[in-house]
Amino acid sequence: MKVLNHLEEIILFITFLVMTIIAFANVVTRNVANASLSFTEEITINLFVLLTFVGTAVGVRRYAHLGFTLLFDKMNLLFKRILIVFSTLMGLFLFGILFWYGIQMVMFQMDMGQKTPALGWPQWVMSSALPIGAFLCVVRTVQVFIEEMKMIGKATVEGDEAS
Repeated sequence: MKVLNHLEEIILFITFLVMTIIAFANVVTRNVANASLSFTEEITINLFVLLTFVGTAVGVRRYAHLGFTLLFDKMNLLFKRILIVFSTLMGLFLFGILFWYGIQMVMFQMDMGQKTPALGWPQWVMSSALPIGAFLCVVRTVQVFIEEMKMIGKATVEGDEAS
């Protein structure tokens, strides 16, 4: 998993760096040459999709998403397990749908030979961010489920030992 951790962070770093450079270059060109680099919008939007999905996967991995745990903290272990299973299934359902339809979209774009409007690049290359990001989210959701169930199991063992 360390390799995947580093891969996600490298993707985020490079994506954000490229977006920053493109935005800066566009601002400078607009102010100095009174011209706009219109093709940069196409790259930036598609990189933003990649950044969003890979960032979501990292957020899941780091437990960085906002949550309200007052009720969860007060529940007994059985209800905690039920809630963990339910939230995992809902996450897998969401990311699974995004993955499935992302794959369908990419395959359709490949079959049709669609090109991006400004640069003429294959559209499926840009659209691949959706299924790749959704797949990473599925992997991280399963990883967090396993970790949470282990933590609940440890709490059960520690509670038994304290008795």
